[in-house]
Amino acid sequence: MKQPPRSHPLWFAFVLHRISGLALALFLPAHFWLLSQAITAPARLDGFLAFAENPLVKIAEFGLVFLLAVHMFGGLRLMALEFLPWSDRQKTLAAGAVGAALFLSGTFFLRAI
Repeated sequence: MKQPPRSHPLWFAFVLHRISGLALALFLPAHFWLLSQAITAPARLDGFLAFAENPLVKIAEFGLVFLLAVHMFGGLRLMALEFLPWSDRQKTLAAGAVGAALFLSGTFFLRAI
């Protein structure tokens, strides 16, 4: 199968899916450690939760939800590539997936602030 050139819009979708997967993989150990603080050091967890009210943290949470949504929609795109016949609409579907990810993460962000 011929690989798309790096200027192709689906190349950007591939890179975004990989970056979001790596970022989420790096985030998960930190998240699990923070959850463990609820059991082992509740005062430390309370301090972090107070820190989480910082507006910069809210923006970082927006980024995290965006990465999660991009990764989910990118995975759906890959499943479509595997199971559906190729069509020119896939560029539109990839752009729609990024738009849906922005909508979901933006909704989360607006509710968080």
